[in-house]
Amino acid sequence: MGVLIALAGCGGGDRASGPRAAASPAARAPATRPARVPALCEPLRARVVGRLDAPAATELSGLVRSRARTGVFWAHNDSGDVARVFALGQDGRQLGEVAVAGAEAVDWEDIAIRGRTLYAGDIGDNLAQRSEVVVYRFAEPRTGDTQAFAEPLTLRYPDGARDAEALLVDPRGGALVIVTKDFGGAGGVYVAAPGSDNLRHAGTLRLGVGQAITAGDISADGRVIALRSYDRAFVWTRRRGESVAAALRRRPCTAGARLIAEGQGETLALSRDGRAFWTVPEGARPPLRRYGR
Repeated sequence: MGVLIALAGCGGGDRASGPRAAASPAARAPATRPARVPALCEPLRARVVGRLDAPAATELSGLVRSRARTGVFWAHNDSGDVARVFALGQDGRQLGEVAVAGAEAVDWEDIAIRGRTLYAGDIGDNLAQRSEVVVYRFAEPRTGDTQAFAEPLTLRYPDGARDAEALLVDPRGGALVIVTKDFGGAGGVYVAAPGSDNLRHAGTLRLGVGQAITAGDISADGRVIALRSYDRAFVWTRRRGESVAAALRRRPCTAGARLIAEGQGETLALSRDGRAFWTVPEGARPPLRRYGR
């Protein structure tokens, strides 16, 4: 498996020796504190917590957990559907279906959340032909609502059209981050500052051949970032004052669970504290799985 193009050092200081060093408490102390392994990179238990009871939700490519409503997920289908989102319970029951007015569904690929605002990413482009992609921003509906009104955020890549399936929204500052999909394992990280319609290339992930990124999420406090491929999830811990793009330049750890047995997997939703995540594969009445310690 490959690694990122830019890696942070693992830390560790010089080892002192001799009687003088042994007598000095400062010399005995390690030069740096070992990095704490994220909870998601410990061995995880996968548990089926329900099956989707949403007949129209058969090809999910976006899933996110509400920050304001306990036990509620928001999801959407892949290309070929209309502009709508589904409210799902933590057991997979459909709680509602919301039409997103002012939006068009060309190829919706991921959904993100910041506070009480949802962001639907119409960012898929299998043939790399779209000169622009769109992220639709709208207030999180109540589960009984039938319509939401979206504001389109039209975005342009600086280096030509790209296919992408992962959308992140920085909960700290509101920047949009798109990670492109590449089966060679070299996903581009593109960032749009709040209010900007231009994406900036901010780095390249080199995660290994076959590791095409299909979804991602950031925990509510902004500390944990997770991106998934078809068979695994990669996890970063973000430092105080650090941008999402800067965090992604470091080496990730790999979540302690294999995802390949799910089938076609293009969703990942983090818990608020980033210590667990949920997935739903494509297909009729697919299982909703929770991965946690």
